[in-house]
Amino acid sequence: MASSLDLQEQEQLDQLKAFWNRWGNLLTWLTTLVLLGFAAYNGWNWWQRDQGMKASALHAELERAAQAGETDRVSAAWNDLKTRYPSSVYAGQGALVAAKALAEKSGADAAVEPLQWAADSATDEALKAVARLRWAGLLLDQGKAQDALTVLDKARGAGFDALVDDRRADALMVLKKDDEAREALKAAYKAMPVELDYRRIIEAKLMSLGVDPASVVPPPAKPDSATGKAASRSWLMREVA
Repeated sequence: MASSLDLQEQEQLDQLKAFWNRWGNLLTWLTTLVLLGFAAYNGWNWWQRDQGMKASALHAELERAAQAGETDRVSAAWNDLKTRYPSSVYAGQGALVAAKALAEKSGADAAVEPLQWAADSATDEALKAVARLRWAGLLLDQGKAQDALTVLDKARGAGFDALVDDRRADALMVLKKDDEAREALKAAYKAMPVELDYRRIIEAKLMSLGVDPASVVPPPAKPDSATGKAASRSWLMREVA
């Protein structure tokens, strides 16, 4: 019985050898790159999770210090958070926590730095807007209305335009620009959701400037008698059913 390969098998083997001689190195490199990429991806995900867990723990420490009113611990935890994990969402959130705690215990000046950092460096646009709104509020408390307007100009576009216009109106009233304040309050009133209680505060501000809120956003029309009767009949039918 012949031990040698038959001609068809020999031909297939020769073709495989020729293919490998031509493309073997390239395939080896491509396989190596895929494996390295997979390892790098897994390593990056692990590093991200590790950084997130550490940032979360530091943020929790910051919150505990804020609740205890220990400003030294607040400052230390905040400085660690922004230095070690500046790109994490916890840094932006931590800035707001630190600013509130520092403002309550040490005054507005101490709260400006974390708010300014969040306004410039937070990774979330909503956090940036909230930081600017609070920063503007501190500036108003300090009598720096023009500076507050400058900060508020950069706070638009993150879903807080109604609050931005409301705070702009506060600054404009301090600057004795009542006409501009009225327009800002009108814009705030139109944009503020009806279900929010804060809308009543804007109504009060409008009335203090001689503006009837109903002239800005007319109240919903009352149903006529026919509509009312139809609604009553519908209610009765549901009750009977």
